[in-house]
Amino acid sequence: MFEIADRLLARLDAGERVAVATAVSVVGSAPRTVGTSMVVTADGTVIGSISGGCVEGALYEACERVLADGVPLLESFGFSDEAGFEVGLSCGGTIEVVVQRLSADDDEVVRQLREARAGRPASLTRVVGAAATADGRDAADRETTGDAAATRGTAGTAGGAPRLGDVVDPADLDACAGLRLVTERSVPAPRLLVVGAVEFAVALCAAGSALGYRVTVCDPRPVFLTPERFPSAEEVVVAWPPTWLASTEIDERTVVAVLSHDDRFDAELVAAALASPAAYVGAMGSRGTHERRVRQLRALDVDEESLARLHSPIGLDLGASTPEETAISVLAEVLAVRSGATGVRLRDRSDAIHR
Repeated sequence: MFEIADRLLARLDAGERVAVATAVSVVGSAPRTVGTSMVVTADGTVIGSISGGCVEGALYEACERVLADGVPLLESFGFSDEAGFEVGLSCGGTIEVVVQRLSADDDEVVRQLREARAGRPASLTRVVGAAATADGRDAADRETTGDAAATRGTAGTAGGAPRLGDVVDPADLDACAGLRLVTERSVPAPRLLVVGAVEFAVALCAAGSALGYRVTVCDPRPVFLTPERFPSAEEVVVAWPPTWLASTEIDERTVVAVLSHDDRFDAELVAAALASPAAYVGAMGSRGTHERRVRQLRALDVDEESLARLHSPIGLDLGASTPEETAISVLAEVLAVRSGATGVRLRDRSDAIHR
């Protein structure tokens, strides 16, 4: 649910109760990933999406039910060739969803949502298998209709055994023994470092911000680099790029895109980026510029293994021409590199779409 923390908190802070449906297991092909949530408010508003439309009608009804009685629910949706018209995932996967009612009184959930909204690490571990009762029976009543199986259980009480949907401390082994748990985590957004205050950078900053990156753009020319020109950037830095790059935080998720054409610092900057732990280093330029850049990098003793990390000319072959199209080309390559994908057309593959 962390991906909709801002919108969910707006409702909770207004004193509303909401029902939250969260995917806790995905097997096979499915449109969304574990941790994705859909919220239904008391006035019937829907926030977020889980399946892209396949099962959300059934989940909407489940959320209304949980809003009314407060009893958490675990639903499983699949697909049957014999009964393809039943509620399920037409893409062939199986998804399990926990539906529970939340309010501002759910202190730990609200606290973690606030951490996620602020861009800080957040984590919630919840029970997705009901605790056993004293006589050894499962605490949930089971209902199965077509391809959708539902498990209902009561919420845990203070001092009692954890129940379906309860937030628990996974380190408390005694309390969690025998339970099925799912942990949802939110980590700070990755950084996109853009060098060069050009129109391609304006478009790349906007597209990168839309994808959830924390964008910083750097250029030594204050007349070109202004907050007004780069409204999507979290930070604009007027500085000598190699000096700035050496002082800024770079980790294994950071993307570095060099879009300038300044021979005064180009090779030095790219060499420093390649020596960092950045996940992606790309540099704009023609094939001639690339060949000249590589010669200069070798002169700076950049080894072949590091040179193989350089994405230059930057981007995928999408036929991009405008700054906006080029931004899509660059970020498509970033996504492919980050996920280890090939970047080929899906229709030309025969394996699973979602790895």
